[in-house]
Amino acid sequence: MPTPYQTHIGSFTRKTTFFWAAVGATVGLANLWQFPYLASLHGGGLFILLYLGCLLLVTLPLMVTEAVIGRHARHGIVLAMDGLIRSAKRSRLWMAVGRLSVVSAFFVLSFTAVFGAIALAYVFFGATSKFSGVDQASATGILAGLVSDPREFRVFMGWHAFFLIMVLWVSGQGVVGGLERAYRIVVPATLVLLMALFGLAAWYGKIDAASSKIIEMHPQDLTWASLSAALFHAFYTLGLGMGVWAVLGAYTTPHTQLKRSILAVVLMDTLVAILAGLMIFAMATQSNVFDGERGFSLLFISLPVALSELASSQFIITAVFLVVVMIVWSTSLALLEPVVGWFREWTAAPRGLSVILVGLAVWLAGLVSLFSFNLWAEYLVGGATVFRWLELLTGGLMIPLVAVLIAFFTGWGLTRNLSKTMLGKTPGIFGAIWFWVMRLVLPLAVVYIGIHYTASSLGSLCDNGSEAFWCEPAPEMVEREGGGEASESVGAGESGSNPDKSTDETGELLPAEQAPENKPAQPQLGPESAPKDDDILYHSV
Repeated sequence: MPTPYQTHIGSFTRKTTFFWAAVGATVGLANLWQFPYLASLHGGGLFILLYLGCLLLVTLPLMVTEAVIGRHARHGIVLAMDGLIRSAKRSRLWMAVGRLSVVSAFFVLSFTAVFGAIALAYVFFGATSKFSGVDQASATGILAGLVSDPREFRVFMGWHAFFLIMVLWVSGQGVVGGLERAYRIVVPATLVLLMALFGLAAWYGKIDAASSKIIEMHPQDLTWASLSAALFHAFYTLGLGMGVWAVLGAYTTPHTQLKRSILAVVLMDTLVAILAGLMIFAMATQSNVFDGERGFSLLFISLPVALSELASSQFIITAVFLVVVMIVWSTSLALLEPVVGWFREWTAAPRGLSVILVGLAVWLAGLVSLFSFNLWAEYLVGGATVFRWLELLTGGLMIPLVAVLIAFFTGWGLTRNLSKTMLGKTPGIFGAIWFWVMRLVLPLAVVYIGIHYTASSLGSLCDNGSEAFWCEPAPEMVEREGGGEASESVGAGESGSNPDKSTDETGELLPAEQAPENKPAQPQLGPESAPKDDDILYHSV
């Protein structure tokens, strides 16, 4: 095994590659299925301004910190932390920060690949006109047949393996021949295709109604919950706490203006979220299928229904989900890199072998999430599937913990000279803001995020009927059950479920024990057997 700092994991050859790679890493599914819902619920343009404020004041300093740690050491997060610990003469226990971030990236990648498999299947479904003339029930049946039918899990496994092979093949080509080339082609192509779809939405849809929801100011909708939602989305949408920014920082060329590039990435991520929101709202408003939805019900049910009504819907649906695949693929490629880089530095194995071994481990871990939607859907622990607990472990505990520890280490564990050296040339006011945000603001904000995330997730299990020990039935729930009224599931945090809509109208199949007796036989979504809005709150995808 090599001694520390004798390995070299690679480097980009062009200074602008960091920007394209970082955009690919940060623009994820949350831009499509979470941001439009939050903006429409929390004041439109005022929420966007609030979100930008949270990005610039809270999460941007952490992004810069992770990136400069990698650039300073020219290694992944584990060896980079090792070097800082040695330089600052701190306890070796701080090494847990780097290792925990790699584990977080591994777990998030394992279920991100499952989502990518669904999007990839939808590309082919769209190309073969499977969504032609579908309604809410039919679209739900298509999603259920792919994801939650125990008889068809091998088909789902095939899509999952297909998507992972796409990711692993590019990563195996190396940093320059694989990552750099792919990001410089795929990310701009994704943005161009997204702009084309936005133009199509403006032509066919109701762009004025979409602008009213997303961009116009609605002060009456702005509350303290809006600040919480903006803070949550700003933290979870940028791939923080998983070593991604450290390894991308390690790959930068000496001429890359790192801090300016990160600021540009933040602004680009926000712009993409706004464009995606306008596109989705314009299309959905056209067919009146969108009503406060988010997550899977928005992306994989309501959106295909809306697009199926357009002329040449076969090509439009294919293009839309091709964009989704490219977005998830870019994110997955970025999540794989910290794990592959760590494995190479730990074992000195060649890149090809490292990618194969790590990819095999990711595939096996992904099967846990995949089976949670079908074969293992009925095996619940505390009212949740294995996937739900894995998502909660990473999003509610591991990622916030890594962020807090990095903030404490850089804010309190390093000397001011070492911090300034690592940060590089920067305006004095930015350096001062960065220093105090890392010392005080960020730890408090992230602790709040982690606690609130966990409490909301556990609370949503209680809302969905869990009898876990932390669930205590609310008095109004007891009254409703005693009066024979069916209790409706409400979302965790700011889920925004519409209490006026029945389960069938939302496009989600009823649990098996609640399904009508005379309904035609088809795959049924049991409790927690398929991704729902409350299953995926703010995870880093």
